[in-house]
Amino acid sequence: MSGNINFNGWINDDGTENYKCRAWVNFNGQGTVAIRASGGVSSITDVGVGTYRINFTNAMIDTNYAVLSSGANAEFTFSSPGGVATSTDYASVSMGNGPGTAYTDRTDVNVSIFR
Repeated sequence: MSGNINFNGWINDDGTENYKCRAWVNFNGQGTVAIRASGGVSSITDVGVGTYRINFTNAMIDTNYAVLSSGANAEFTFSSPGGVATSTDYASVSMGNGPGTAYTDRTDVNVSIFR
C-alpha cells in the first residue's frame, strides 16, 4: 500500500478504500470520569449511570460510523454495550450486563469509532 490519502479516506494501491479508526478513548467511567489515553477525542461527559458521551476533537462528516465499545470493572466483569447514540460531534455509549439489565459504571471503558 502506498498510503495515498483522498479527502475522506485512505486508498489502497488497488483503488479500494482503507477504512481507519477516526477516534478512540480509554477512560475510567466510575466516579469522576477521566481519560487515560485517546486520539480524536476532546473530552468525556458522564451522562448518567453507565452512560457516557464521547466528544470528538473534529466533527465527523456524517453519523454513518461504527461505534465499538467495551467495559470492565476491577473484577474483570465485562459489559456488553447497552446502547449507542450518534451525532457528528459525539457518540454516546451505555454499559450494561446484557439485554434488559440496568446500566452500570465501569472502571475500564474503551470506545473506538470507525468510518
